[in-house]
Amino acid sequence: MNEIPVKTVRAGDLTLAYRELGSGPPVLLLHGWPTSSHLWRNIMPPLATHNRVIALDLPGFGASDKPRDASYSFRYQAKALTDFLHALDVSTVSIVGHDLGGPIGLYWASQNPERIHRIAMLNTLIYPEFSWAVIAFGVSLRIPGLRSWLTSSSGLRFLMRAGVVHKDRMDDAVLDAICAPFQSPEARQALHQTFMGLHPGGFRTIADWLPAVTVPVRVIYGENDRVLPDIAQTVARLKKDIPHAEVTPLPQCGHFLQEDEPERVGEMLAAFFAATDS
Repeated sequence: MNEIPVKTVRAGDLTLAYRELGSGPPVLLLHGWPTSSHLWRNIMPPLATHNRVIALDLPGFGASDKPRDASYSFRYQAKALTDFLHALDVSTVSIVGHDLGGPIGLYWASQNPERIHRIAMLNTLIYPEFSWAVIAFGVSLRIPGLRSWLTSSSGLRFLMRAGVVHKDRMDDAVLDAICAPFQSPEARQALHQTFMGLHPGGFRTIADWLPAVTVPVRVIYGENDRVLPDIAQTVARLKKDIPHAEVTPLPQCGHFLQEDEPERVGEMLAAFFAATDS
Protein backbone atom coordinates (compact mmCIF):
# COMPACT_ATOMS: atom_id res chain seq x y z
CA MET A 1 0.00 0.00 0.00
CA ASN A 2 1.34 3.43 -0.95
CA GLU A 3 1.27 5.80 2.01
CA ILE A 4 1.20 9.45 0.96
CA PRO A 5 1.20 11.97 3.82
CA VAL A 6 -1.92 13.99 4.48
CA LYS A 7 -1.55 17.77 4.45
CA THR A 8 -4.05 20.44 5.47
CA VAL A 9 -4.70 23.96 4.23
CA ARG A 10 -7.09 26.71 5.22
CA ALA A 11 -9.49 27.32 2.33
CA GLY A 12 -12.08 29.98 2.99
CA ASP A 13 -13.91 28.98 6.16
CA LEU A 14 -12.76 25.36 5.99
CA THR A 15 -9.67 23.38 6.84
CA LEU A 16 -9.30 20.87 4.01
CA ALA A 17 -7.06 17.82 3.91
CA TYR A 18 -5.30 16.52 0.84
CA ARG A 19 -2.48 14.37 -0.49
CA GLU A 20 0.02 15.67 -3.03
CA LEU A 21 2.68 14.05 -5.19
CA GLY A 22 4.85 15.03 -8.18
CA SER A 23 5.29 18.20 -10.19
CA GLY A 24 4.06 19.55 -13.50
CA PRO A 25 0.59 20.44 -14.77
CA PRO A 26 -1.82 19.97 -11.85
CA VAL A 27 -4.39 17.16 -11.76
CA LEU A 28 -7.10 17.25 -9.08
CA LEU A 29 -8.52 13.89 -7.95
CA LEU A 30 -12.04 13.98 -6.49
CA HIS A 31 -13.35 10.96 -4.59
CA GLY A 32 -16.98 10.13 -3.83
CA TRP A 33 -19.18 8.64 -1.09
CA PRO A 34 -17.95 7.42 1.43
CA THR A 35 -14.25 7.57 0.54
CA SER A 36 -11.45 10.16 0.70
CA SER A 37 -8.10 10.95 -0.88
CA HIS A 38 -7.01 7.56 0.46
CA LEU A 39 -8.88 6.00 -2.48
CA TRP A 40 -6.26 7.42 -4.86
CA ARG A 41 -3.15 6.18 -3.02
CA ASN A 42 -2.24 3.65 -5.74
CA ILE A 43 -3.31 5.91 -8.63
CA MET A 44 -1.19 8.90 -7.64
CA PRO A 45 2.36 7.52 -8.17
CA PRO A 46 2.04 6.80 -11.93
CA LEU A 47 0.26 10.12 -12.46
CA ALA A 48 2.99 11.95 -10.56
CA THR A 49 5.58 10.97 -13.18
CA HIS A 50 4.48 13.94 -15.30
CA ASN A 51 1.98 15.84 -13.16
CA ARG A 52 1.44 17.57 -9.86
CA VAL A 53 -1.23 15.26 -8.46
CA ILE A 54 -3.54 16.60 -5.74
CA ALA A 55 -6.11 14.33 -4.10
CA LEU A 56 -8.57 16.30 -1.98
CA ASP A 57 -10.68 15.16 0.96
CA LEU A 58 -13.92 16.90 0.03
CA PRO A 59 -15.75 18.77 2.82
CA GLY A 60 -17.50 16.19 5.01
CA PHE A 61 -14.99 13.43 4.19
CA GLY A 62 -11.62 12.14 5.30
CA ALA A 63 -9.64 14.53 7.47
CA SER A 64 -11.36 17.65 6.12
CA ASP A 65 -13.82 19.70 8.17
CA LYS A 66 -17.29 18.19 8.53
CA PRO A 67 -19.60 21.04 9.58
CA ARG A 68 -23.01 19.69 10.54
CA ASP A 69 -24.82 22.87 9.50
CA ALA A 70 -23.35 23.05 5.97
CA SER A 71 -25.63 22.61 2.95
CA TYR A 72 -23.12 20.44 1.02
CA SER A 73 -24.86 21.71 -2.10
CA PHE A 74 -23.22 22.01 -5.51
CA ARG A 75 -22.54 25.68 -4.85
CA TYR A 76 -21.06 24.91 -1.43
CA GLN A 77 -18.76 22.23 -2.83
CA ALA A 78 -17.80 24.41 -5.81
CA LYS A 79 -16.82 27.27 -3.51
CA ALA A 80 -14.74 24.86 -1.46
CA LEU A 81 -12.92 23.76 -4.63
CA THR A 82 -12.32 27.36 -5.69
CA ASP A 83 -10.98 28.29 -2.25
CA PHE A 84 -8.84 25.14 -2.13
CA LEU A 85 -7.24 25.74 -5.53
CA HIS A 86 -6.63 29.37 -4.61
CA ALA A 87 -4.91 28.29 -1.39
CA LEU A 88 -2.64 25.97 -3.40
CA ASP A 89 -2.00 28.66 -6.04
CA VAL A 90 -3.51 26.55 -8.82
CA SER A 91 -5.05 28.51 -11.70
CA THR A 92 -5.80 25.95 -14.44
CA VAL A 93 -6.30 22.30 -13.62
CA SER A 94 -7.31 18.90 -14.94
CA ILE A 95 -9.92 16.94 -12.99
CA VAL A 96 -10.60 13.27 -12.30
CA GLY A 97 -14.00 12.55 -10.73
CA HIS A 98 -15.34 9.34 -9.20
CA ASP A 99 -18.79 8.71 -7.72
CA LEU A 100 -20.03 12.02 -6.19
CA GLY A 101 -16.68 13.58 -7.03
CA GLY A 102 -17.71 13.37 -10.68
CA PRO A 103 -20.70 15.72 -10.56
CA ILE A 104 -18.96 17.99 -8.04
CA GLY A 105 -16.00 18.34 -10.40
CA LEU A 106 -18.17 18.73 -13.50
CA TYR A 107 -20.32 21.37 -11.83
CA TRP A 108 -17.21 23.34 -10.87
CA ALA A 109 -15.90 22.97 -14.42
CA SER A 110 -19.20 24.22 -15.85
CA GLN A 111 -18.81 27.37 -13.77
CA ASN A 112 -15.09 27.75 -14.54
CA PRO A 113 -14.61 26.38 -18.08
CA GLU A 114 -11.62 28.61 -18.77
CA ARG A 115 -9.74 26.94 -15.90
CA ILE A 116 -10.15 23.35 -17.11
CA HIS A 117 -7.43 21.62 -19.12
CA ARG A 118 -8.60 17.99 -19.26
CA ILE A 119 -11.37 15.91 -17.68
CA ALA A 120 -11.44 12.23 -16.70
CA MET A 121 -14.47 10.45 -15.30
CA LEU A 122 -14.57 7.08 -13.55
CA ASN A 123 -17.74 5.33 -12.32
CA THR A 124 -19.84 8.37 -11.51
CA LEU A 125 -23.18 10.14 -11.52
CA ILE A 126 -23.67 12.77 -14.21
CA TYR A 127 -27.32 13.24 -15.18
CA PRO A 128 -30.43 14.24 -13.20
CA GLU A 129 -32.31 11.08 -14.24
CA PHE A 130 -31.18 8.84 -11.39
CA SER A 131 -31.17 5.05 -11.48
CA TRP A 132 -33.40 3.00 -9.20
CA ALA A 133 -30.30 2.19 -7.12
CA VAL A 134 -29.48 5.85 -6.48
CA ILE A 135 -33.11 6.65 -5.69
CA ALA A 136 -33.32 3.68 -3.29
CA PHE A 137 -30.11 4.79 -1.57
CA GLY A 138 -31.47 8.32 -1.15
CA VAL A 139 -34.72 6.98 0.30
CA SER A 140 -32.75 4.77 2.71
CA LEU A 141 -30.81 7.78 3.98
CA ARG A 142 -34.11 9.44 4.89
CA ILE A 143 -35.13 6.55 7.18
CA PRO A 144 -33.45 7.01 10.59
CA GLY A 145 -32.69 3.36 11.27
CA LEU A 146 -31.31 2.66 7.80
CA ARG A 147 -29.39 5.93 7.80
CA SER A 148 -27.71 5.01 11.08
CA TRP A 149 -26.63 1.65 9.68
CA LEU A 150 -25.52 2.93 6.25
CA THR A 151 -23.24 5.54 7.83
CA SER A 152 -21.91 3.15 10.50
CA SER A 153 -18.70 1.17 10.17
CA SER A 154 -20.64 -2.02 9.37
CA GLY A 155 -22.69 -0.27 6.70
CA LEU A 156 -19.65 1.37 5.13
CA ARG A 157 -17.77 -1.92 5.11
CA PHE A 158 -20.72 -3.63 3.42
CA LEU A 159 -20.90 -0.91 0.74
CA MET A 160 -17.19 -1.02 0.00
CA ARG A 161 -17.14 -4.81 -0.32
CA ALA A 162 -20.20 -4.69 -2.60
CA GLY A 163 -18.40 -2.14 -4.77
CA VAL A 164 -15.50 -4.35 -5.87
CA VAL A 165 -15.08 -7.52 -7.90
CA HIS A 166 -11.81 -8.57 -6.24
CA LYS A 167 -13.02 -8.95 -2.66
CA ASP A 168 -9.57 -9.93 -1.39
CA ARG A 169 -8.30 -6.42 -2.13
CA MET A 170 -10.84 -4.91 0.26
CA ASP A 171 -8.88 -5.96 3.34
CA ASP A 172 -9.14 -4.66 6.90
CA ALA A 173 -6.50 -1.98 6.35
CA VAL A 174 -8.47 -0.46 3.46
CA LEU A 175 -11.79 -0.73 5.27
CA ASP A 176 -10.38 0.74 8.49
CA ALA A 177 -9.14 3.76 6.53
CA ILE A 178 -12.60 4.25 5.00
CA CYS A 179 -14.39 4.03 8.34
CA ALA A 180 -11.95 5.97 10.51
CA PRO A 181 -13.22 9.50 9.68
CA PHE A 182 -16.80 8.61 10.61
CA GLN A 183 -16.60 7.43 14.20
CA SER A 184 -18.57 10.28 15.78
CA PRO A 185 -22.31 10.98 15.38
CA GLU A 186 -21.45 14.45 14.06
CA ALA A 187 -19.22 13.04 11.32
CA ARG A 188 -21.85 10.49 10.32
CA GLN A 189 -24.46 13.25 10.14
CA ALA A 190 -22.19 15.23 7.83
CA LEU A 191 -21.66 12.11 5.68
CA HIS A 192 -25.42 11.81 5.30
CA GLN A 193 -25.66 15.48 4.32
CA THR A 194 -22.96 15.18 1.65
CA PHE A 195 -25.22 12.90 -0.38
CA MET A 196 -28.53 14.63 0.30
CA GLY A 197 -27.14 18.11 -0.44
CA LEU A 198 -26.57 17.54 -4.15
CA HIS A 199 -29.92 18.49 -5.68
CA PRO A 200 -31.12 17.64 -9.23
CA GLY A 201 -30.77 21.26 -10.35
CA GLY A 202 -26.99 20.96 -10.23
CA PHE A 203 -27.13 17.83 -12.36
CA ARG A 204 -29.30 19.67 -14.88
CA THR A 205 -26.68 22.43 -15.05
CA ILE A 206 -24.06 19.78 -15.83
CA ALA A 207 -26.21 18.09 -18.48
CA ASP A 208 -26.88 21.40 -20.22
CA TRP A 209 -23.15 22.23 -20.26
CA LEU A 210 -21.70 18.93 -21.46
CA PRO A 211 -22.31 19.42 -25.23
CA ALA A 212 -20.18 22.58 -25.03
CA VAL A 213 -17.13 20.74 -23.66
CA THR A 214 -14.16 20.95 -26.03
CA VAL A 215 -11.26 19.88 -23.78
CA PRO A 216 -10.00 16.27 -23.96
CA VAL A 217 -12.20 13.85 -21.99
CA ARG A 218 -11.33 10.34 -20.80
CA VAL A 219 -13.83 7.88 -19.34
CA ILE A 220 -12.76 4.65 -17.63
CA TYR A 221 -15.39 2.56 -15.88
CA GLY A 222 -15.87 -0.78 -14.21
CA GLU A 223 -18.64 -2.71 -15.92
CA ASN A 224 -19.59 -4.78 -12.84
CA ASP A 225 -20.85 -1.83 -10.82
CA ARG A 226 -23.39 -2.84 -8.16
CA VAL A 227 -23.51 0.70 -6.77
CA LEU A 228 -24.32 2.41 -10.09
CA PRO A 229 -25.80 -0.44 -12.16
CA ASP A 230 -26.71 1.95 -14.99
CA ILE A 231 -23.12 3.10 -15.53
CA ALA A 232 -22.99 1.77 -19.13
CA GLN A 233 -26.08 3.80 -20.06
CA THR A 234 -24.65 6.88 -18.38
CA VAL A 235 -21.41 6.55 -20.34
CA ALA A 236 -23.28 5.96 -23.61
CA ARG A 237 -25.25 9.18 -23.04
CA LEU A 238 -22.06 11.04 -22.17
CA LYS A 239 -20.48 9.81 -25.41
CA LYS A 240 -23.39 11.32 -27.35
CA ASP A 241 -23.00 14.63 -25.54
CA ILE A 242 -19.20 14.63 -25.92
CA PRO A 243 -18.39 12.61 -29.08
CA HIS A 244 -14.64 13.13 -28.73
CA ALA A 245 -14.57 11.46 -25.28
CA GLU A 246 -12.34 8.37 -25.17
CA VAL A 247 -14.07 5.50 -23.34
CA THR A 248 -12.65 2.28 -21.88
CA PRO A 249 -14.83 -0.26 -20.03
CA LEU A 250 -13.11 -2.62 -17.60
CA PRO A 251 -15.01 -5.93 -17.36
CA GLN A 252 -13.30 -7.19 -14.19
CA CYS A 253 -13.91 -4.04 -12.18
CA GLY A 254 -16.74 -2.86 -9.98
CA HIS A 255 -17.62 0.59 -8.71
CA PHE A 256 -14.34 1.15 -6.87
CA LEU A 257 -12.06 0.42 -9.80
CA GLN A 258 -9.20 2.16 -7.96
CA GLU A 259 -9.25 -0.86 -5.63
CA ASP A 260 -10.00 -3.52 -8.24
CA GLU A 261 -7.32 -2.64 -10.81
CA PRO A 262 -5.25 0.32 -9.56
CA GLU A 263 -2.24 -0.40 -11.76
CA ARG A 264 -4.23 -0.42 -15.00
CA VAL A 265 -6.35 2.58 -14.07
CA GLY A 266 -3.25 4.49 -12.99
CA GLU A 267 -1.41 3.74 -16.21
CA MET A 268 -4.32 4.83 -18.41
CA LEU A 269 -4.86 8.06 -16.51
CA ALA A 270 -1.12 8.78 -16.51
CA ALA A 271 -0.99 8.38 -20.30
CA PHE A 272 -4.02 10.65 -20.73
CA PHE A 273 -2.66 13.47 -18.60
CA ALA A 274 0.88 13.17 -19.96
CA ALA A 275 -0.35 13.57 -23.55
CA THR A 276 0.20 16.87 -25.30
CA ASP A 277 -2.73 18.62 -26.90
CA SER A 278 -2.65 18.67 -30.69
